[in-house]
Amino acid sequence: MSVKEKKALVAMSGGVDSSVAAYLMKEQGYEVIGVSMHLVSCHRSTGKSCCSASDRSDARDVCTTLGIPHYTLDYRREFQQKVIQPFIASYARGRTPIPCTSCNAELKFSAFFEDMRARDAKVIATGHYARVSLDRSGAYRLFRGSDDAKDQSYYLFQLTQDELKHLAFPLGDLTKQDVRRIAREQGFITQDKPESQEICFVPDDDYVAFVEQNGAHLLQGEGNFVDLQGNILGKHAGIHAYTVGQRRGLGISRGERMFVVEIRAQQNEVVLGTKSNVMRREMEVRGLHWVCWQKEKQMGEEQYFERPVHVRIRSQHPPAKAFITPTGERSISVRFEDPQCAITPGQAAVIYDGDEVLGGGWIQ
Repeated sequence: MSVKEKKALVAMSGGVDSSVAAYLMKEQGYEVIGVSMHLVSCHRSTGKSCCSASDRSDARDVCTTLGIPHYTLDYRREFQQKVIQPFIASYARGRTPIPCTSCNAELKFSAFFEDMRARDAKVIATGHYARVSLDRSGAYRLFRGSDDAKDQSYYLFQLTQDELKHLAFPLGDLTKQDVRRIAREQGFITQDKPESQEICFVPDDDYVAFVEQNGAHLLQGEGNFVDLQGNILGKHAGIHAYTVGQRRGLGISRGERMFVVEIRAQQNEVVLGTKSNVMRREMEVRGLHWVCWQKEKQMGEEQYFERPVHVRIRSQHPPAKAFITPTGERSISVRFEDPQCAITPGQAAVIYDGDEVLGGGWIQ
């Protein structure tokens, strides 16, 4: 392998995972360059979000410890356009978006690949808990991380073959305990840093207030809570404040627990029902992306749809057994073997065959 092929960019969030990823790439003999992104003019850090000035400072400190250079890319304008504005618009339409997935697909990976080429490198490494391998046919395949509790493959289903060709996930076979142990051994400032648990651009994780402050012109305002028969039960504060499966904060007392069953944006209505009403077996998925081209080819092969796969409808949702049927060029219907709770429009549906990520799309 040439010197050029041994140069790697490591995406540095300022957390313990990317810190250890940088260390492991250096241990593998790569010339490592740490790169962070300036995405938002951050609110007061709570220690459980990422992308703040203190996070970038921590990344720089780790790179100094490793003896490698560190750079920051300023993508605040693009982040506003490609992540924040669609996030607000989705809630205004009664959908529940996943900004981290959109950020990966629409911004981060393209930005890192552009920087990779500019720096004449061949590899980008991240701290994701996922795995990638090259099969005999020359196709790159994406797999779940070995640590089920930390697996992040759900967020990566939109990766292309060209991107997977240049990606490395050094933590794919490690557990979180392994990562923290390595960080302590190396004396990284990030060794005991808490997990990132908040949306990085939403102060105090209060998305409702954020949407109201930044997208008031898109909101319809209050409307009606209705039951499954269309009977009015009361007033809601705006469809942006609710998500399918929500139970708390409804302000409706009916003698039994009520849940958000559906959000009807055109009517400005929030449909309420019981827990059983939130359970569904079927859903439609659009914007389908297959990770491996062989899987896309099999879309036209009827026998592929005669065997079960497993589908994950949220990042923390265990993959559930299901059958998929093509309904269009980039759309499928999914029928689960068992009813699933709170299938939510706007979330990703990611399809697995064992540990392999076949692809995914967006729940309608």
